[in-house]
Amino acid sequence: MLRRRMLIMLGIVLLIVLVLGGYKGFSIYKQIQMFSAPKPAISVAATEARELAWQSRLPAVGSLKALQGVDLSLETDGTVTKLMFESGQQVKQGQPLLELDQKAEIALLGTAQADLKLAEVDFGRGSQLVGSQAISKGEFDRLTSQFRRNKAVVEQLKASLDKKSIAAPFSGTIGIRQVDVGEYLPSGTVIATLQDLSSLYVDFSIPEQSLPKVGLDQDVLIDVAAYPGQTFPARISAINPKVEDATRNVLVRATLANPDGKLLPGMFANVQVLLPNPRNQVVVPQSAVTYTLYGNSVYVAVPKKNENGEQEKDALIAERRFVTTGEHRDGLVVVSKGLKAGEQVVTAGQLKLTQGASVTISPDKTLEQPGAN
Repeated sequence: MLRRRMLIMLGIVLLIVLVLGGYKGFSIYKQIQMFSAPKPAISVAATEARELAWQSRLPAVGSLKALQGVDLSLETDGTVTKLMFESGQQVKQGQPLLELDQKAEIALLGTAQADLKLAEVDFGRGSQLVGSQAISKGEFDRLTSQFRRNKAVVEQLKASLDKKSIAAPFSGTIGIRQVDVGEYLPSGTVIATLQDLSSLYVDFSIPEQSLPKVGLDQDVLIDVAAYPGQTFPARISAINPKVEDATRNVLVRATLANPDGKLLPGMFANVQVLLPNPRNQVVVPQSAVTYTLYGNSVYVAVPKKNENGEQEKDALIAERRFVTTGEHRDGLVVVSKGLKAGEQVVTAGQLKLTQGASVTISPDKTLEQPGAN
C-alpha cells in the first residue's frame, strides 16, 4: 500500500515537472519567434544629394567705417553764442554749425583794417612821390613795409575770427549735440560727430596665404547682427601693401553703398569674399551629417538585395557612409568624398538607425532648397 502511494506521488511530481517544462519550452519558442521575426521598417525623412555650382568663399570679420567721418572740435576757446544745427540733422558742406563770442576779435579786426587803410593811402602817396624824388627811397621802403605789415595783421585777425566758428567740412549726418548756448568751451572740445553715410568702408584682415585669392574689384558679401538674414554687396577697393608682423595678416578694404543709411560706422561685420571659378560640388543638408571624433558620416537609403543579389522591389535599407566634408553655408555642406549626386540621404531619424536596418523614406518638408552662390 505504501509503495503504491509513493508511485502515485512520484507520478504526480513527474507530471508537474513535465507541465512546467513544456510551458517554459513554449515560452522560449515564442520569444525565439518574436526575435527572429523581421523588424518593421523604420520611417525616416530623406532628400537627394545634389550637385551644385558651388562658389567658394573666404570668411573674415571686419568693422564698418564711414566714407568720411570726423569729430567736430574747436581750435580755440570761447563762449557759445549760436548753435545752428540739431542732433541727427542732415547738413551740407560749408553750412555754419556753431559760433563763439567774437566781439573782441571783431573790434581788433576793425582797428587793424583802419590802420591798413591809412597805410595803403601812405603807400599810394609815397609811390607817386618817390618817382619825382620828393621822398627818399628809404622812406618809400618803410611805407611799403608798413603797408604789408598792416595787411598781414588784418589777415591774421581774420583767420583768428574764422576759428571762432565751425562749418560742415562735407555733407553728411551730424550726431548728438554735446554743447549748449552760453557754455564756455576750451580749445579741442568736441561739439558733435559728422559722418558721411552715403557709402561705407569695411576693413578686414585675411591670412597672408590667402592673398593670391584676393584682388581689386572682387565681390564681397557683408552681413551684420542688426539685420539677420540680410546681406549687403561690396567690392574690394584697396589691399594694404604690407603684411602685419605681429599677426601675419593683410588688411583689406571693401566699399559698399549705403543709400538707405541702414548701416552705421563701427558695426561689426561678417565678411565673405567670393572666390573666382565656381566648381560643381555634391551638397547635402547639414542635418544629414553626423559629426564624431572618428569621422563624419551619413546614412544613405539603398535598395535591399535578396540572397541571390537581386534588388527587392520597394525595399530599402540604411547604409552608413563615412564622408569627407568641406565648406558649409545656408544649411548645406559640401561632401567631397563618399557620396554621389542623386543618392537618398537621411536627414531626420538617424538616431533610430543601425547598419542594414529596413527603412521607409518620406521627403523632408522642413528643408528649403537654397541655391549655392
